[in-house]
Amino acid sequence: MTMMGNKSLSICMATLAIAFFIMIMVPKNVSAQNCGCAEGVCCSQYGYCGNGDAYCGTGCKQGPCYAGQTPPSLPNNDANVADILTQDFFNSIIDQADSSCAGKNFYTRAAFLDALNSYNQFGRSGSLDDSKREVAAAFAHFTHETGHFCYTEEIDGPSKDYCDENNTEWPCAPNKGYYGRGPIQLSWNYNYGPAGRDNGFDGLNSPETVANDAVVSFKTALWYWMNNVHGVINQGFGATIRAINGRLECDGANPSTVQTRVGYYTQYCSELGVAPGDNLTC
Repeated sequence: MTMMGNKSLSICMATLAIAFFIMIMVPKNVSAQNCGCAEGVCCSQYGYCGNGDAYCGTGCKQGPCYAGQTPPSLPNNDANVADILTQDFFNSIIDQADSSCAGKNFYTRAAFLDALNSYNQFGRSGSLDDSKREVAAAFAHFTHETGHFCYTEEIDGPSKDYCDENNTEWPCAPNKGYYGRGPIQLSWNYNYGPAGRDNGFDGLNSPETVANDAVVSFKTALWYWMNNVHGVINQGFGATIRAINGRLECDGANPSTVQTRVGYYTQYCSELGVAPGDNLTC
């Protein structure tokens, strides 16, 4: 072999060695790393890291997503949510709010049932007991997020920045705040935008609508629930906590808050005459 041939072979081998080094050093799931999640963990459509339907299913940005596949779910039933969510049950929650609370004369059972007409799959999965557990779970979170339906807006919300400027699909409008509002404290521009689109209001330019219109307020809560929580309800109440506020509360981040949510859930299950099931915490 000639000197030139030896040199070319050496260069080729060096190039292959470098390529192999890069291959073994770069994480297998770089996209997940770019979202800030660990390898093998999904980045949800809302920028949270985790596994399961709420993270790897519809809207999943990066990681081992399986959007487009049909996640396992319980069959629909003929439960009547209005029969489960009685006026007495609703009153047992809101009556604990002080008379001076903004939500005292804002949130009503009638407004929730009106909003439910747009999300009639809520509380309709599995058995009647499964339906009761979903109602108990949703209202446990509503209770915690709003202080027994006291607050229509997040305390000190205007002082907080919930604008993701990197989200070009749902750009923030000037002088608008996307802090928590409504029963599930809807937050961030990337939630207000699609929630408004799906529920007939301008979420980006008029986010305050969520705190001014009770039916819209409950619609946004149900919108978030059906898109992010409903799919994991059969995994236990702990999975619903993770789907709503997992990064801030689960895996030891805030165990006292987790226990507060669990306390409301088990109380409401008892009132509805149903066992709370397993996997209560996250």
